[in-house]
Amino acid sequence: MKDLRLILNRVLRAAPWLMAGGAALALLVLIFGISLLGVSGWFITATGIAGLAGAGIAFDVFRPSASIRFFALGRTAARYGERVLTHEAVLHALARLRGDLLAGLSARPAREVEAMRSEAALTRITADVDALDGLVLRLLLPICAGLAAHMLAGLALWGIVGAPMALAVAAGYVPGAALALIRLGRLAPANAIRAEAATQSLRRDMIAGLRDRAALIVAGLLPARRAALLAQDRAARSAAASLDRAERDARAVLSLLPGLAAALALLTGGWMIGQGAVGPAPAAIGFFVALGLGETLLALPRGLAELGRMRDAASRVAPLLRDAAPHVPATPLKRAQTGPVLQAEKPELLLKAGDRVALTGPSGSGKTTFLWQAAGLLPPDAPILLWGTPVQQWPETDLRTRLTLVPQRAALVAGTVAENLALSGCLDRAEMERALDAVGLTEVFQARQSLETRLAEGGTGLSGGQARRLAIARAILRRPDLLLLDEPTEGLDDASAARMLSGLHRALPDAAILCAMHRHADDPVFGRIVAFNMRDW
Repeated sequence: MKDLRLILNRVLRAAPWLMAGGAALALLVLIFGISLLGVSGWFITATGIAGLAGAGIAFDVFRPSASIRFFALGRTAARYGERVLTHEAVLHALARLRGDLLAGLSARPAREVEAMRSEAALTRITADVDALDGLVLRLLLPICAGLAAHMLAGLALWGIVGAPMALAVAAGYVPGAALALIRLGRLAPANAIRAEAATQSLRRDMIAGLRDRAALIVAGLLPARRAALLAQDRAARSAAASLDRAERDARAVLSLLPGLAAALALLTGGWMIGQGAVGPAPAAIGFFVALGLGETLLALPRGLAELGRMRDAASRVAPLLRDAAPHVPATPLKRAQTGPVLQAEKPELLLKAGDRVALTGPSGSGKTTFLWQAAGLLPPDAPILLWGTPVQQWPETDLRTRLTLVPQRAALVAGTVAENLALSGCLDRAEMERALDAVGLTEVFQARQSLETRLAEGGTGLSGGQARRLAIARAILRRPDLLLLDEPTEGLDDASAARMLSGLHRALPDAAILCAMHRHADDPVFGRIVAFNMRDW
C-alpha cells in the first residue's frame, strides 16, 4: 500500500484546489439527495396528517416546497460541478504523473531505458497509468464522501428525530456494508491482477503475431498461434468473469441494505411514536433518509474491484517516480569559444570544432558504450571532458542543447515525416527539406507525399537505412556543437553512404562529429580514424 499512497499523494497535490472543490461537491450531492428524500417524506406525511386533522388550510406548504425545489436543483448543479472539477483535477494529475514518470525513466540507467522501448514495456506502462486514473474518482472520493454523508446523516437524525433512529439506520447499513466490502476487498485484488495479466499477455502476443504474420504464414505456424491466442482470450475472460462475480455478489448484498435500514427505521419510528417521543412526520424523516443513504454505496464495488489492478500498477510506477529528482534550475555553463570539444584519455582522443573522426574497432570493443558515456548516458570509465568540463558535471539542459547522439536504433513515431522531424524543435519546413536533402532522402519522400508522407509506428514503411537517415536529419535540425553517430551508414550502399556523409559535412560545417563505424570509415569526409578496443585497457 506504500506505493499506492505515493501515487495518491502525487495525484492529490497536482491540483489540490480543484480536487478539494470536487470532493466538497461530491459530498454536497449526497447531502442534497438525502435531504431531498427526508424533507419530501416529512412534507408528505405532515400534509397528510394535517388533512386528516382538518387543519390543511392552515398548513404552510410554501417553505417545504421551496426546500424541496432547492435540494432538487442544488443536487443537479452540484453533480455537474463535481463532474467538471474532479475530472479536470484528475486530468491535471495524470498529466503531472506522466511527466514525473518520464523524469523517473530518464534518471534510470540508459541501458535499462533502451530495453523498455519494446511494445510490451510501452503497453505495460500505458496500461498502468490508465489503471491509476480511477484511484480518486472510483475509490477515494466515493469512500470519503460516503463515510462523511453517513456521519452527517446520523448526527442530523440524532438531533431531529432521536438517538434510537440514528442507531437503527446505522445498524441497517454498517454491519452488512462492512462485511460485503471486506469480502470484496479480499477476493477482488487477486482476480483483478490475474485478469490484467491475462489481458496484457493477450495484447502483447496479438501485437507480436500481427508483426510477425508473414513469418508465421511461411512457417505454417499461424493456426498454432491462433489457438494460443484463443486460449489466452479464454483465460482473460475467465479471470474477468471471476472478478465480475465477486463484484456482483457485493452489489447484491449492498442493494438489500437500503431496504433493511428503511425497515428498521420504520419499526423504530413506530416504537418512538408509541412512546410519545416523536411525532409521525419527524419519524418519517428517518425512513426516507435511510432510503437516500443507499446512494452512498453505488460506486464502492467498482472501485474496490479495481483495487488490485491499481495496487499492481502502483508497484511498478512508484519506483520510477522515486527515481525522478526534483527539478532544480541548472546554472548555465558559458559556451566555450576555444578549447577542445571533446577530450578523452581512453581512447586518447581530442576533437575540436569542425573535426570529423571515425571510431573503428571489432564488434563488442565498446564503441557504442563510449559514445553513450560521452553523451552523459552512462558513467565514464575514464575522464571525458566536453569543452573542458567533465561530462558528468554538465547540466542536463545545457548538455542536450550542445550535444546530440543518434544511436543505432532509430527512434521514430507514427505520424508524418514532418512530425518526426519536428521532434527536433525546428518547425521550419524549408529547414526540414534541406535536412532531408543533406542525408539523401529528398527523392525517397518526393516519390510519396514529401513531408506529409505518413509512417507507421516505429517508422514502419522505411528501410533500416532510410529510418536511420531520417533520425540523422532530425539531429541536423538541432544544430549541435557535437554530433555522435553510431553506425550511421549501416544498411547503405557505398554511394548512398558517401552522399549522406558529405551532406552531413555541408549541413554542420562547424560541428565536431564522432562516428562509430564498421564500414565506410575510409570516407574522405573523416580527417582521422581512431582504433578503439575497450578490452585492451
